[in-house]
Amino acid sequence: MNGPGLRVLRSRGEEVRRLLVVEGLLDPRREILKEEGFLVLPLAPGRIPPEGWGEVVDRDFAPAPRPGPADYRELLAWSPEDKAELPRSFDVVGDIVLVRVPKSLEARRKEIGAALLSFVPGARVVGADRGVHGPERRREVEAIAGHGPWRTRHRENGIDFEVDLERAYFSPRLAREHERVAEEVVRGDRVYDLCCGVGPFSVTIARDGRAREITAVDANPAAIEMLRATLQRHSFASKVEAVEGRLESFALRAEPRERVIFNLPHEGIKYLPLVARTVAPRGRLYYYEVASRDGLENRSEVVVGALGPQDPWNVVDRHVVHPYSPTSDLIAWVVEREER
Repeated sequence: MNGPGLRVLRSRGEEVRRLLVVEGLLDPRREILKEEGFLVLPLAPGRIPPEGWGEVVDRDFAPAPRPGPADYRELLAWSPEDKAELPRSFDVVGDIVLVRVPKSLEARRKEIGAALLSFVPGARVVGADRGVHGPERRREVEAIAGHGPWRTRHRENGIDFEVDLERAYFSPRLAREHERVAEEVVRGDRVYDLCCGVGPFSVTIARDGRAREITAVDANPAAIEMLRATLQRHSFASKVEAVEGRLESFALRAEPRERVIFNLPHEGIKYLPLVARTVAPRGRLYYYEVASRDGLENRSEVVVGALGPQDPWNVVDRHVVHPYSPTSDLIAWVVEREER
């Protein structure tokens, strides 16, 4: 069966396979190919994954011996009208599945949970995601199938992260972004990871070994505890200083650094004047914001203006990290501080 496939490093194979399943991009009718140091994952006809997930290639795949459903919605004996309202995508964090249930299907959420529990290999519990709330960015989640705690270990970019979905912020949809930022760090850079959550940016950068030092800051003590638990399992832990503290007090006393990551997508704009203080001349800020697609044309000027007049800033890059809602996306801005 000749067709398109996604060629990825074997070390990333399971991570990318899960992403393809979540997005409905994996073709279950064909077997995964093994090549030296790589896997080739068969893609569903006409479906192309986002840039950066791997190399799209043509291969001759063997038929899968027992093709299963390509979509969890096939497990629900619902009318076509009801199925049309089902969420197409969901997130997998370790052995936990997260799904946003539309209001129109709230009464049937446990049926959705049971289907996802059966569909996702290795799933232990399915949670209805009610969103992230409060200054500590805690997620409200309700178990709708399976059982057990919301704490798990999630593998991303070859690293096992300690995660508790109820107690500290983490998004599996940022895996490629964590890797992309880490790839930009050059030897000797000093890094701040502000509002770090459980620290995936910091840990991924530390893994690569080029940064001289990394300081990860979050006001949520649970997030810092999980970051430290992750670091205890890795030899590069000494590169990362995990700091529990509020952004406002930290930024006022922080010495400027060459790379600053600031992922506070819903209210970060009001803190940008403070964050600007932490970026060294010719340093780069990686700023993340949920932005409406309609207002995106002039948003770069708003972001640069919010950084303040102390030094000029240049927008080096702006890109969509992932869709957030039917009308908005999570946007990454990379801005560089010029020397006067």
